Parts: sequence; C-alpha cells; structure tokens
Amino acid sequence: MFPAFSAHYASLPDRMRAEMSPTPVSSPRLLAFNRPLAEALGLNLDALDDHHLAEVLGGNLVPEGARPVATAYAGHQFGNFVPQLGDGRALLLGELTHRDGTLREVQLKGAGRTPFSRGGDGRAPLGPVLREYLVSEAMAALGVPTTRALAAVASGDSVVRQMVEPGAVLTRVATSHIRVGTFQYFAARRDTEALSLLVDFCIERHYPHLAKSAPHLAESAPQPAESTEGGRALALLDAVVERQASLIAQWKGLGFIHGVMNTDNCAISGETIDYGPCAFMDAFHPHRVFSSIDERGRYAWDNQPAIAQWNLARLAETLLPLIDDDQERAVALATASIEKFAEQHDAAWTAVLRAKLGLDSQDDQSGDHDLALGEDLLKAMEEGNADFTLGFARLSAALEDGDETLAEGFERRHRLDDWLPRWRQRLQQQGVGAPTLRQRLSAANPLVIPRNHLVEKAIRAAVDDDDLSVFSSVLAAVTRPHEAPSEAWLMAPPTRDERVLRTFCGT
Repeated sequence: MFPAFSAHYASLPDRMRAEMSPTPVSSPRLLAFNRPLAEALGLNLDALDDHHLAEVLGGNLVPEGARPVATAYAGHQFGNFVPQLGDGRALLLGELTHRDGTLREVQLKGAGRTPFSRGGDGRAPLGPVLREYLVSEAMAALGVPTTRALAAVASGDSVVRQMVEPGAVLTRVATSHIRVGTFQYFAARRDTEALSLLVDFCIERHYPHLAKSAPHLAESAPQPAESTEGGRALALLDAVVERQASLIAQWKGLGFIHGVMNTDNCAISGETIDYGPCAFMDAFHPHRVFSSIDERGRYAWDNQPAIAQWNLARLAETLLPLIDDDQERAVALATASIEKFAEQHDAAWTAVLRAKLGLDSQDDQSGDHDLALGEDLLKAMEEGNADFTLGFARLSAALEDGDETLAEGFERRHRLDDWLPRWRQRLQQQGVGAPTLRQRLSAANPLVIPRNHLVEKAIRAAVDDDDLSVFSSVLAAVTRPHEAPSEAWLMAPPTRDERVLRTFCGT
C-alpha cells in the first residue's frame, strides 16, 4: 500500500492554494510505473496491483493522509508578467519520505480543472506525459537535478488540442513545486506575510543549512538590517542563485534546451521542472531552438544562462521587502547576490567542460585555458555540423584509434584538426594514464540521450497504435546513458528524414 502522506504545503494559509479532489477519469490504465522510485518512497509494491495503482495515480482514489491542493503562482511568460497562473491541471497530493530522509512532493499532472485553469480542461494528452516521463528520467540518470516521473496512467478519455488525442495523467515527484513565480504571485499582491512563509518553507525544505544562521557577508558588501528575516531572505536568494548557475551549466553540457524558461518554470529547489517543448541538440549550434512558441530564440541553448539570471532578478525583486526596510539598501544587497551568478555559472561551466575533456578539475591555474579549449571544440563542432553527444563521446576513441573515429562525425574538420594537438598536449600535462582518461571521459560523456526523434517515435507508437514497446526500449536505454544499447538505433543521430525541428508544449 501507499505510506501515509504528510501535508506540509497544504497546511499553509488558504490563500496559498486551493484544496480540492482530482476529477475522476473514466478508465484508468497503468502505462508506466517507476518501481525503483516507488520503493525509495516507501510504497509496498507487494500489496499494490496495477489496477489499484491506476486508480490512485489516475486520480480516482485519494490515498491516506493526502490533502490534494492546486498551488497558486504567477510568472513572466516570454518576458510578459501574468499575475495569476497556478496549477491549472495539477494537484499536489502531499509528501512522502524518501529513503534518504528528505521529503518528496507527489503531484498528479492532468488531474482535471482547478480554480487556476483559466478556461482549460485541466487534462493532459498522452504524448506530453510520455515525453516528460522519458526526459525527466533520462535527466535523473545523467545526474542532473530534476523532477521525477513515478507513473503514467491512461485516462480512457479524449483530450482536444490541435486534434483529438488520448488523455493521460503523469505522477510527478519533486522536492517541492515552489517556483520563482510562486514568490511573484504574492509579491504582486504585496503579501509580505506569505512571502515570509515561503522563505521559511524553502529554507526548511531545500536549504536547511541556512536555518540556523544567515551567511557571512563580505565586509565590503552592503549590510542588511538587523533582522533575522532579512538575513534569511538574502541567504535564500544566494543559495538559489548558486544552484541555478550549476543547473544551467549541466544543461549546456548535455546539449539540453529547456525551451520555456519562464519564471513559473524556474524551481527554487534548483531542479529541472516542466518538460514541455524541451529538446536535446543533435548537430551542435549555439543558437539552436526547437520550441514552437520560442519564435525569437529567447530560450536558445546559449541564451539560457542570461535568462536564468533574468529570472533570478525577478525573484530578488519579490524579496526586497524582506531583505531590508530601506529600499535602496535592499536593492544593493539583492543586486550583489544576482551579480554572483555570472561568475558561479562560468566556474560551473568550466568544470563541466573540463570533465567532458577528461581534464583534472582541481587544476585551477589553467581554468581560463581549459574553458577556451572546451569552447574551441564547440566551435569545431559547429563548423563541422557534428553531433554534440557523439562528438564528445568519441573523444575516448581518439585516445587510442587516432583521429578518424572522431573526425568521421564532422562534415568539415579544419578546426578539429587544429584543436586535437592542443587537447593532447593538455592531457599530457596531467601525467595521467590512458585507463584513467578513458574512465573520466566515459563518466562525463553519455552515449545515449532522449533524442527528439526517439521521443517522437515512442509517442507516435503509443498514441497511434497503443504500442508502448518503443517507449519501453527508449526508456531502458536513456536510463543507462553510459552504456551502448544492444540496438544501434537507440544511440544513432536521426537521419535527414527523422529530424524533429519543432517541439511543442502540449498544454
């Protein structure tokens, strides 16, 4: 059976959420279930059959202790502020305790209308549910902070978007679902009490090391007012900035493009959240965009750091009344925090590139050189129209087999030929043997990612033919990203006819 849920977020004041039950579906059927995650959350799988799981995770039964709520939040969508968004089709059941001792929120996505639905049907089509399941579990396997997928349940009902599609419900698990937009919702209403409650909640849930003391500020920095609240708010901002800087660097190192980095899709936890029109690059290009709604490239691969910092600045604005009663001093403190992002991201990005090149991340003296070396390889990939994932994965072969295995993925190799001697010279400076280098390269460079055409192939088989075999094959491959799959098509870039150039939100 399910362990008893706790209801920490549901215990916050009424204005922070809407308490309600999921809307039942006509014929729930379990399509995918994440048994390892379920076991880590304390589910007794011996006492749960597929029918009961489908009833609970499809929204027809509410488990013991759960207090389903739709949470309130606002957000900047493509730079335009919307003062009320909220969970229009999602309900938070409550929290379960993970085996590591921390709490995990369990949310049903596609559970029906809520007071925040803004005229929508509150449902989710099957395709986007399967996309989020595949990509979020791949990200978890790749070591990137992310929400997780516990289950996908077919609803038995139809959903109308551009066409009639089968409906489904995704069970999403996260350390919390609080976003920058959650803070914006209450800041827009000048509700400082709610903002203070959110600060306390986020520190307790995500940054417990901040609970006992505010960070020590540099002597040259502006000093906050003598208040515990101001110090806690600023400490939270600093911590969120640091986590987002690391997260974006990890995205970039996988060629991942979120596609819709609105403030309501920026989690305070530092987890990747809301896999809508997301995509992984095949051939590398820094300005790559796949999202059908990102017509101007606001959320392109290389623009993600700047957008993350912009989102964090919006978070800082909401915290100003808590940071200091003196507006000018509050702005100075918040600005100093936001300005840390660039340096923190650059350091994280340098570390990512060093790992992908097999370099010793502890050699701080060569940081700028290593950053340039990594980015020059990206320029060679761009010139050569080379596959991002395989371009890095084949570096290991270049250690032993010469240049040809790597170079065969480049249409033009002039820059690559200039780059390879520099890389080998840098490797020699480390004095590390080939076995260690191969191990480093293998650990940092996946062979398998959820490529757009694979995800689309899995979706089409499931939606058109009720065939989940492709989904199962892709899921098995992407959750073991450093192992070569038994079937080559699971690792290969798309052919010209297979390319997917546009991805969609599915809302």
